Amino acid sequence: MGRTWIVLAESSRARILEAANPSSPLTEVATLEHPEARAHETELTSDLPGSRVASGGASRRGMTQATSPKQEHAVHFARALADRLDHDLRDGRYHRLILAAAPKFLGHLRDELSTITSSVVALEYPKNWLHDDPKAIRAHLPDYL
Repeated sequence: MGRTWIVLAESSRARILEAANPSSPLTEVATLEHPEARAHETELTSDLPGSRVASGGASRRGMTQATSPKQEHAVHFARALADRLDHDLRDGRYHRLILAAAPKFLGHLRDELSTITSSVVALEYPKNWLHDDPKAIRAHLPDYL
């Protein structure tokens, strides 16, 4: 069956754990960080959104971005994590993948995974277990991975 990687993630940090066989304890493989996603919105933008005058009247409407800079950084981090997972899968470093991430970030990560990496995702948990220790994480998972 091969090695299983468990990816624990949120918008600014991820940990990759490995189960060498279906019933083994988890060991840490890597930690990835994206500190920009932890910054406050005001630190990521230089100006407030602009405004415009509505035609034919004096009312003003604020102009906002479709996505916030913080969300853009989360998507950027999801893309970087997905690229790392794609590369490591192609190198044969793991054979199955389990994803456990904060719900919104899990959606971003899903969107960024390649077709081949998506095909090895065995389980998904919309939970943020990033700060849990490996024993506690293992207890959340099936007995045999």
